[in-house]
Amino acid sequence: MARLRLFAAAREAAGTGTDTIDGMSVGAVLDAARSRYGTTFGEVLDGSRVWVNGEQAELDHPVKDSDEVAVLPPVSGGC
Repeated sequence: MARLRLFAAAREAAGTGTDTIDGMSVGAVLDAARSRYGTTFGEVLDGSRVWVNGEQAELDHPVKDSDEVAVLPPVSGGC
């Protein structure tokens, strides 16, 4: 199972910052997370970037048990 790390709005929508989810690809891991955490999480996920082991990844990127899949939603801020 891959380790899923959630940041900012993704963490808030899921109610957790980490989880372990089974999947053979980034897309499979994210689909399982979408099912687990619901509609609000899915909406956040739609605008997020995904990284595997510190490198940006596409949905078809393979995932091994030792991999870390990180969901990074856009962050806004200012003065």
